[in-house]
Amino acid sequence: MPNSPATSTVDLFADDVLTDPYPIYAELRELGAAVHLTTNDVYALTRYDAIRDALADPGTFSSRSIGFNPMVNEALQGTSLASDPPVHTELRATLTENLSPRALRGLAGQIQTKADALVADLVTQGSFDAIDALARAFPLEIVADLIGFTGSVRNDMLRWGQAAMEVIGPMNQRTAENFPIAGELYGWCAQVRAEDLAPESVGRGIFDAEARGAIPPDTAGKIIHQYLGAGVDTTIAAIGNIVALFSAFPDQFDLVHQNPELAPAAFNETLRFWVPVHAWGRFVTKDVEIDGTLVPAGSQVAILFGAGNRDSRHYENPDAFSVARNPVDHLSFGYGSHGCAGQGLARLEGQAAIRALAKHARRIVAADPILLPSNITRSINQLDVLKVIPA
Repeated sequence: MPNSPATSTVDLFADDVLTDPYPIYAELRELGAAVHLTTNDVYALTRYDAIRDALADPGTFSSRSIGFNPMVNEALQGTSLASDPPVHTELRATLTENLSPRALRGLAGQIQTKADALVADLVTQGSFDAIDALARAFPLEIVADLIGFTGSVRNDMLRWGQAAMEVIGPMNQRTAENFPIAGELYGWCAQVRAEDLAPESVGRGIFDAEARGAIPPDTAGKIIHQYLGAGVDTTIAAIGNIVALFSAFPDQFDLVHQNPELAPAAFNETLRFWVPVHAWGRFVTKDVEIDGTLVPAGSQVAILFGAGNRDSRHYENPDAFSVARNPVDHLSFGYGSHGCAGQGLARLEGQAAIRALAKHARRIVAADPILLPSNITRSINQLDVLKVIPA
C-alpha cells in the first residue's frame, strides 16, 4: 500500500518564494518526490525522475488544467497547451511545422546577425539595462518578424506576453490585475485575420494551414496566441539570466569567451540553473503512485521544473553553475508530447545572445538583479550593467 505524501504549508506563490524559490525547492525535495502543499491544495512534484515520468504520461497527468485557477483553464480550452492527445497532436502539428529545425535553419544567420549588432552597440555604450536593451528588445523583434505582427500590435507584445503567463497562477492579486490585459490578447487572437499579418510570415502560414483544412476551422488565432503567450516572456527571462550569470560567474564567462563553441552548453546550463518557468499544472486522471506515495485522482499537480533541475539524485553538484556541464536533459523545456514547441527558436535566440556577448565583451560587471514576484515566469525585471570590458 502506498503511503500518503508528505505535507507542507509552503505557499508556492508567496512573493519571497517566487523571487528566490531554490531554498524552498531543496526543502520540498527532501520531504518527497510528491508533496501535498496544503496552502495551495496542489501536489508539488519536486524530483527529477518524478517530473520526467509525469510529463511522459499525459494519460495520467492531463493538460486539461495547466493553470491554477478555473478561469484560465476555461479560457485555454481548444489550445494545444491545454489539450491531450489526439487533439493535442493535431493542433501541435501546425505549430511545430513552423518551428522545426528545418524551418528555422534559414533564420539562424539572421538571428545571429541581429544579436551581434545589438550587443556590439551596447558594449560600445559601456553601461545599459540588460533587460530593456537586450533581454526584451531582442526576442520581441524576432517573434514580431516571425509571426508577422505589424503596426500597434508590436507595441502590445510585451504586455500581452507577460499577462498571458501571469494569469496561469492562482486567483491572487497578480492574476486578477492581469486578466484584463490577457483578455486583450485573447480578443485580438479571436478576430485576427490572415491579411493582418505580414506576407511570408509564419502567422500567414498558419492561416494557410487552416484554409487547406490541415487544422480545424477557427484555430489559427489560438495557435498564434501560443507563440506569443508561451514564448515571449520565457525567452526574455532566459536571456536576462544569461547576462546576470555571466556577471556573477566571470570564470564561466571566460570559458565561453575563450571557446564560443560552448554557447549551446552554456545556454542549457543557464536554463537548468535558473529555470524561466516557476510552476506548471497538470490534472491527475486516476490514482497514481509516485515514489511510494499516493496522489489521488482529481488532484491538481504543480510541476516544479526548477526543483527537478537541482536534484542531486540526477545532477552532480547541482547548485554549481558550470557551462561545461551541458545538461541536455534539463527539464526547463518540459518533456514528452508537451515539450516546448518553441524550444528550437529559443535555442537560436539564447545561443545567439551568448555568442554575441562572448565575441564583443571580455567581462560584464552588473549590479544585483532586481526581481519582482511573478506567478509563473521567474525573470529579472532590471539588471544594470555597470561596465563592460570590450573584447
